[in-house]
Amino acid sequence: MFFRKAFQAERTVKIMSKVLIVEDERELAQLMVRAFEADGIAAVIAGSAEEAYDLLTSAVFDCLMVDVNLPGDDGYALCRNLRERSGVPVVFASARIEPDARIRALEEGGDAYLSKPFSLREMLAQAKALMMRPERKSGADEAALSAGPFQLDGRAKTIRKNGQLIALSPREFQLASALMGNAGQSLSRDALLAKVWGAFAEVEPQTVSVHMSWLRAKLEDDPAHPAYFKTVRGEGYRFDLPEGNR
Repeated sequence: MFFRKAFQAERTVKIMSKVLIVEDERELAQLMVRAFEADGIAAVIAGSAEEAYDLLTSAVFDCLMVDVNLPGDDGYALCRNLRERSGVPVVFASARIEPDARIRALEEGGDAYLSKPFSLREMLAQAKALMMRPERKSGADEAALSAGPFQLDGRAKTIRKNGQLIALSPREFQLASALMGNAGQSLSRDALLAKVWGAFAEVEPQTVSVHMSWLRAKLEDDPAHPAYFKTVRGEGYRFDLPEGNR
């Protein structure tokens, strides 16, 4: 497999995942936060879809827990809008008892459905299972990754090339992490915007191109002819390793 050859990773401690809880019942939301944090997962609360939109303009989450009945836009509308920009896992949680509630949740783009009242253990199991899916990962999901001349430390947010520390901005690091964490896979500009800037970030797609040029200037031997962080015409960008580095 290309991935196995091109991306030999040093597996160490997991980076803390981050969950957005969209729930207007404050007491329940706080219980959910405590359950996630006790399991080593960071959690943030939004009391409405509108608050969630604001958070998603500047932050990236690994999973959303979404109540269906919300003030303003309901959970279905939130998921529908999110799916235009991001494939982040969405777990619906609802007290609705109509037979087609679960079906509609899946049709709107949800990945799982929990009926209230639900077990916090089941909630954790659903969220963790979805966050572990390879196609859902936002980038390098381990604290340390090694690929060719690069050593990426997700916890310290640093990257080295041939042992030398390279100074990257936070966005440049996140961009490198997203590409290295999906080695051999092309990621579109829109996908990278969602993964690095946030699903509802108000930035132009050209922003990715600009940051890619900065990243290449710092990490490539010949930025005009990149060997690792490549452009894939008509698709986006991809992290590759040359034949000799596999």
